[in-house]
Amino acid sequence: MAVKKTTAQQTNTTRKTAVKKSAVKKPAAAKTAAKKSTAKKSAKTVTTDKPADYRIGELDQYLFGQGTHYEIYKKMGAHFVKDGKKTGVYFAVWAPHARSVAVVGEFNGWSEDANVMTRQEPLGIYTAFVPEAQLGQLYKYCIETQTGDKLYKADPFANSAELRPGTASRIADISHLKWSDSVWMKHRAEWDFHSSPISIYEAHIGSWMRHPGREDEGFYSYREFAHAATDYIKKMGYTHIELMGISEYPFDGSWGYQVTGYYAPTSRYGTPEDFAYMINYFHKNKIGVILDWVPAHFPRDAHGLADFDGTATFEYADPKKGEHPDWGTKIFDYGKAEVKNFLIANALFWIEHYHIDGLRVDAVASMLYLDYGKEDGQWIANKYGSNENLEAIEFFKHLNSVTTGRNPGALMIAEESTAWPKVTGKPEDDGLGFSLKWNMGWMHDFTEYMKLDPYFRKGDHYGMTFALTYAYSENYILVLSHDEVVHLKCSMLNKMPGLGFEKFANLKVGYAFMMGHPGKKLLFMGQDFGQLREWSEARELDWYLLAEPEHQALQNFYRDLLHLYTHNKAMYEQDTCMEGFEWVNADDSSRSIYSFIRHSNSKSDSMGARTAREISIANFRDGLYFPASRRMIVSLLTCTRNANSSCVIPASWRYFFKLQTKPSTVHAFLSR
Repeated sequence: MAVKKTTAQQTNTTRKTAVKKSAVKKPAAAKTAAKKSTAKKSAKTVTTDKPADYRIGELDQYLFGQGTHYEIYKKMGAHFVKDGKKTGVYFAVWAPHARSVAVVGEFNGWSEDANVMTRQEPLGIYTAFVPEAQLGQLYKYCIETQTGDKLYKADPFANSAELRPGTASRIADISHLKWSDSVWMKHRAEWDFHSSPISIYEAHIGSWMRHPGREDEGFYSYREFAHAATDYIKKMGYTHIELMGISEYPFDGSWGYQVTGYYAPTSRYGTPEDFAYMINYFHKNKIGVILDWVPAHFPRDAHGLADFDGTATFEYADPKKGEHPDWGTKIFDYGKAEVKNFLIANALFWIEHYHIDGLRVDAVASMLYLDYGKEDGQWIANKYGSNENLEAIEFFKHLNSVTTGRNPGALMIAEESTAWPKVTGKPEDDGLGFSLKWNMGWMHDFTEYMKLDPYFRKGDHYGMTFALTYAYSENYILVLSHDEVVHLKCSMLNKMPGLGFEKFANLKVGYAFMMGHPGKKLLFMGQDFGQLREWSEARELDWYLLAEPEHQALQNFYRDLLHLYTHNKAMYEQDTCMEGFEWVNADDSSRSIYSFIRHSNSKSDSMGARTAREISIANFRDGLYFPASRRMIVSLLTCTRNANSSCVIPASWRYFFKLQTKPSTVHAFLSR
């Protein structure tokens, strides 16, 4: 949207020309500056972000109105600044249809008249400098609507929030966060994720582990979690951690997927400084950090974004486009420049300001389809009469081009559950531009097959091979996420058929198949040691199970799988091309055996793998032939003990084999 000129803003022709020129050149200059800044930071031991010129200017209004002010978060919200000889807080909020706005808080006794804000045209941004405001104080915006009603709203750009059930924003200064992860950031900028191992540990801080005996929930703080989770992740061999529920949200039961504070790390676990410490600590220990990010929808909470200035400000005005009937939430208006800017700048905020290594974008399908979760009569077709949200498509192309273009090595990951084409394709080729996509089809087929009794698996044999028919159409992550262990779906262990040791045996077979299948890997917390109960955000994981030999053996087994995966290029280097995978026998349905070879670029690291149900077979070679110079690994092979089978079992797996071996069979990890 073009800026309308006012007498107060433009006083002569020369100034008008200068503003127009700078408005055109600014976006390109900002991208160049960001690239230079990344290179400079990599050479420093400690980096500190400098505060920007805080006033909302004419150029800021123009760029925000165009949807290209990628650092608008440095101007909007609440910023501790120095104005001449005075220090105080500069507040700025976008409320285009408000009659008036005042900032109220602890600094003025929550008075609606003490700090009335000034409206800046043409976008309707309200600003105020408050010398009395101090860091750590709570505040809200009192917005008078066109009908005379007064709404008390949290700051959409706030960098900190009051601990729930409180709903106010908190004044914070995040311009001086200290970092010592320059080595990691330099490595990230040069990293090629396509040919690298990625094994993600999906975690929810509040329910990972808790302090017992406390009057509150006993949450680990960001700093405590950083140390404890790092020890666990390094021991197990994961490369990344994906964190649920970081952006501030009011209701614990939403798991963080109904956000009210997009620019604030949740106060449940500490301050913004504590959050930055956690990220820095992970990076110093060579652990990448991915955040769940929710640009699809937001809740109706009175203090949140819904009907922000008394009108549909952030959401579509028409309920048929602007509401999710099933979820009871609002849908962002992806056709409005300021809303797109709010979201794109937010993605950059996490990646650039907090050094986050990737964003897992939630509910992408709900954004792409106008009829998602809706019945006939509940949605409006696009101008071509179809169900694609054209504005959301352009939003994704813009979002992914900017985030990955400004930040080489950062990941944009789509949780997309349909067959939408080119999700990870380049925007210039009409793709959406994501780095990776969750393979929800594989997850469904895999869990459905593994739930079957081994006797009946032959009837669904090709459910496990079907994913290979489209494995290279996108850059996939194989996921067994939190969504698969809630709402009566059972934990991964309890999905398995049989009783006792049979469940553990089946789960190990499944994990081995997953590790050998093309695609990056993700597993939800607790599933690597055999959590029995479904996950709940209201309690910690059942860590006591590790006192049981079977659970400890499962954890050791998954740890060994992760190390096998990350230390052998054949397991990941060619995930996205057909040359990296070769079937030996995909058709042995009667014995439920799958045998295949994984190849690296050099082919000298080729690895064979197979999984099976518990049966005895006389010949386990199935055509697997390697010259003596090559190495073959067969994971979880069922073979007959005879003169021709030399099964080598690593010491860490011996207890598992003792439990699982039948008189005439052994499940073996072979190396020859």
